[in-house]
Amino acid sequence: MTRECTLQQLADLVGGSVVGDPHLPVRALNGIEHAGPGEITFVLDVRQLPLPAHCQAVACIVPRDAGPMTLPTIVTPQPSVAAAQIHTFLLSTPFAAQGIHPSAIIGNDCTIPAAVSIGPLVSLGDGVVLGERVTIHPGAVIGNHTVIGDDSILHARVVVAERCTIGKRVILHHGAVIGSDGFGFATDSRGQHYKKPQVGTVRIDDDVEIGANSCVDRAAFGVTWIKSGARIDNLVMVGHNVVVGENSILVAQAGIAGSTTLGRNVVLGAKAGVAGHLHLGDQVMAAAMSGIHNNQPAGARIGGAPAFEVRSWGRATAAFTRLPEMAKELRRLRKEVDRLTGLLGSTEHEKGTEA
Repeated sequence: MTRECTLQQLADLVGGSVVGDPHLPVRALNGIEHAGPGEITFVLDVRQLPLPAHCQAVACIVPRDAGPMTLPTIVTPQPSVAAAQIHTFLLSTPFAAQGIHPSAIIGNDCTIPAAVSIGPLVSLGDGVVLGERVTIHPGAVIGNHTVIGDDSILHARVVVAERCTIGKRVILHHGAVIGSDGFGFATDSRGQHYKKPQVGTVRIDDDVEIGANSCVDRAAFGVTWIKSGARIDNLVMVGHNVVVGENSILVAQAGIAGSTTLGRNVVLGAKAGVAGHLHLGDQVMAAAMSGIHNNQPAGARIGGAPAFEVRSWGRATAAFTRLPEMAKELRRLRKEVDRLTGLLGSTEHEKGTEA
């Protein structure tokens, strides 16, 4: 279900300006190739213009330098952000509380407002506290004394272990596990491993989104902390006592070892790995499959394993692809040097004989 708005209402939502009919009704947003009647589309760069003749969109979100268009537009300095906001708005529906499904299991001394939706086969432990308009989908498991803030959504089969704190407007996607034991053990002289109890917790601040089957381990002591606005993709591993800074992005299959801290707006590409007890400063960006083994200053751009400055890494990677040809050339040059050395030796010998 979508809502219908005027072009002016959508422009006001994103702080843009309308060129064309401000009263034009819009019911949905779609990509250029898929937009149909009544739908608005968007371009991120003027190089996407003009729109193809077969595009049926009734309006378009464009950057400021787009110039005149043949259809009404919303002009904005950040068309990608505006498109995301408009799309979310058009798809949004008011919260409708479904209550508690009869098959859900609710522990003792829980605090549950009337305005919640708790699906089939959900299990809530003792002392769980839910905020207003929380949605918990089928099969989710919430441990004892966990707190979940207003407007948060837990999708099917999410597990939040005991004593964790989930903020407001948090989204946990299918199969995410929050608060499982951190990976801690001690090994004796015979090679036997002894578990180190993990007695800390996990704190997830407001407006965080965590993807399907990602894991955030509880702290050994203290707290593993995901700060506000962070975005964690599917299949990401966050170790015990890690701190992920505000608005950071961890892309699929990234992994962070224990006690490492990330500053604000850090970006880890897919499959990037970060060793333990490190600090990555604000706005560090690591390319996919980076192996980060040392502290990184704010603003660093790195790649490779071990990771180093991204432009140098790019040149090194380009050189690596040419290694077979370079090795072949090196062998040829060695043969040439040996030949010239032989000729030089013969010449020196002849000169000695003449003398």
